[in-house]
Amino acid sequence: MLVVLVLAAVTRWLGKAVPEATEGTSWEGVGAALEFPVYAILLGLLGNAVLSATGLRDRLAGGFRTEFFIKTGLVLLGASINLAVIVKAAGPAVAQSVVLISVVFGFSWWLGGRLGLDDKLRALLSAAVAICGVSAAIAAAGAVQARREQLAYSASLVIAFALPSIFVLPWAAGVLGLDPVVTGAWLGGNIDTTAAVTAAGAIAGEESLQIATIVKVTQNALLGVVAVALTAYFALKVERRATTGTSAAGQLWQRFPKFVLGFLATSIAATVYLNTVDAATGKAAVGVVNDLRTWFLILAFVSIGLEFRARDLREAGWRPVGVFAAATAVNLLAALGLAVVLFSDFQPG
Repeated sequence: MLVVLVLAAVTRWLGKAVPEATEGTSWEGVGAALEFPVYAILLGLLGNAVLSATGLRDRLAGGFRTEFFIKTGLVLLGASINLAVIVKAAGPAVAQSVVLISVVFGFSWWLGGRLGLDDKLRALLSAAVAICGVSAAIAAAGAVQARREQLAYSASLVIAFALPSIFVLPWAAGVLGLDPVVTGAWLGGNIDTTAAVTAAGAIAGEESLQIATIVKVTQNALLGVVAVALTAYFALKVERRATTGTSAAGQLWQRFPKFVLGFLATSIAATVYLNTVDAATGKAAVGVVNDLRTWFLILAFVSIGLEFRARDLREAGWRPVGVFAAATAVNLLAALGLAVVLFSDFQPG
């Protein structure tokens, strides 16, 4: 456990030091978009190599509590997903999120099946590219009981594709002559991670940043719905077991990731709480919970790196990259079309 904690502390330091060091430079966007999963997995892999070389890795493996860390972090994630956003957010943002998630997830799932990907891996890839990147991949992994290597692979693809989009999409929006509102809707609907959306929105302008944030938060709020749907599908269809005396509902409950209930309960509690206190108090309280959530997810990704075995990725080959790239292209075009249709006459505020 001490090994995990030390590597997590270094990860947290890098997450703050790198953006500060790159601020005001040409690398500022990259420094801001490199989220903690990148540092955590890399440090975990480094620790994995050192411990394996010294023969200590298997003896210390009991402290690599990936599943516990991930589920705890997801429960805490609920505090930052205010359910009221579904009611209060602009209608176009909700419509775009529902349509975009359905189209992109469906395409990625279909293509992954055509290329013969493992069902659990294509669930992770589809959720990541269609909803909110690493967080969606984590939630999907818990719902379908994916292997840790599959989660690490999906998270790496998210970061690799999100980084160039920070600079390319605001430039492309300028070339296409999109107004700030449509630009923001395109960025929020297409870029996978919240940090990358924020960075790209900041490049595009304040109004674009505001709209991009609304769209991305609306997508994030649908994360729990997708996790429940994946759980039901995998429990009753993909891995259906002929268990004597166990009903379909019983099988679903046995497979259902109970942390989703914690996620929803935390989200409801945060929504009620934020509606009963002033904005400054609410922001401070949620900030504490979010900080704790970040620590648990860092611990999870460090553990993923420590538990990683390269042979699992070699077995996956090029096909997951192809699926993710193709789904990203569909997401790019679908998000642009929806942004133009739904947000051309939209007036923020």
